[in-house]
Amino acid sequence: MRLDDVVARLGGDEFVVLCQEASDLKQIDAVAARMVRSLTAPLQLLDHECRVSASVGIAIFPIDGDSERALMKSADTAMYTAKQEGKNNYRFFSSRLKTESLERVLLENELRHAIARNEFLIHYLAKFDLKTRSISGAEALLRWHHPDLGIIAPARFIPLAEETGLIVPIGAWMLKAVCAQHMAWQREGFPSLCMSVNLAPRQFHDEHLVATVLSALAESGMAANMLELEISEATLMQDSQHTAATLASLRRSGVRVAIDNFGASYVSLANIQRYPINTLKIDRSLMRDMDQNAENRLITEAIIALGKSLSVTVIAAGVETRRQAAFLREQACDAMQGFYVNEPSVAADFTRLLHHQAQMCVRKPE
Repeated sequence: MRLDDVVARLGGDEFVVLCQEASDLKQIDAVAARMVRSLTAPLQLLDHECRVSASVGIAIFPIDGDSERALMKSADTAMYTAKQEGKNNYRFFSSRLKTESLERVLLENELRHAIARNEFLIHYLAKFDLKTRSISGAEALLRWHHPDLGIIAPARFIPLAEETGLIVPIGAWMLKAVCAQHMAWQREGFPSLCMSVNLAPRQFHDEHLVATVLSALAESGMAANMLELEISEATLMQDSQHTAATLASLRRSGVRVAIDNFGASYVSLANIQRYPINTLKIDRSLMRDMDQNAENRLITEAIIALGKSLSVTVIAAGVETRRQAAFLREQACDAMQGFYVNEPSVAADFTRLLHHQAQMCVRKPE
């Protein structure tokens, strides 16, 4: 910072910088850019290279607020926007952000009441076994149907639920609902389906996660090995000690664990071998443009080969065409999911899909 700037810690990991005598926006822009570069530079701690991310929000007196409180609120709103747009950057406050901030507050208030009002839905995406050519499982996808706003996209409310911590009770509700639905299909006589549920980072790091999972299983009577929890590569790499302990607890309980979006970023082979993983889920981006993109095909082949060498199940996500499905069969991929199999559907529609499969499997008398 410059000699005349004031740096203060608000609390936790939040800091404020007061830039006095800033002559123009370019100067403020340069200060913010320098700040982000400095904070994101790698650090050496106990012979390990560590990195932190930084999100900066900028408010200018008196345009964005004529009091300390108003300025802080505007800067906080701009910082939230910087976080939403990928971190490691900075954003200036604007009137547009003020409107979005108000919308966010209103949406958060509605989200807090959504469970009690029974506004959440679960859609199911089939997992199709490429060897038996039958539905072997289902991935549960959370949807929010607001009575006035209609269907609210997951990309709009899930990040908000994570930031506010609401994802934890919402996730607990979802686990119970998915386990109960599994048992309902069992009672109808369908084969056991492996049910997959995505865990947000905030859920995975919740200290009560394992207890919540076991409670949902016990309440429903569902077998633990029929539940698979999906976590992202990024989540796997955070706080390795906690990650290892949580995964070990889940393994002891019999619950399966999958790495979601595998291939979208980088997780070393050593890290995968280190954790008790049951499934690698090939990222949907690798399926996209596979016919024209030789690199995507090679990466997909490598992931399938990696899965076989580790004796884990490999599932391809985002399969939308017959050619993609044929390619996966040729490579001996275990399973696939995507619009080629079915579009995400409510339990009643998924039940009809299971009935249709059961009818197709009935052999005619000779």
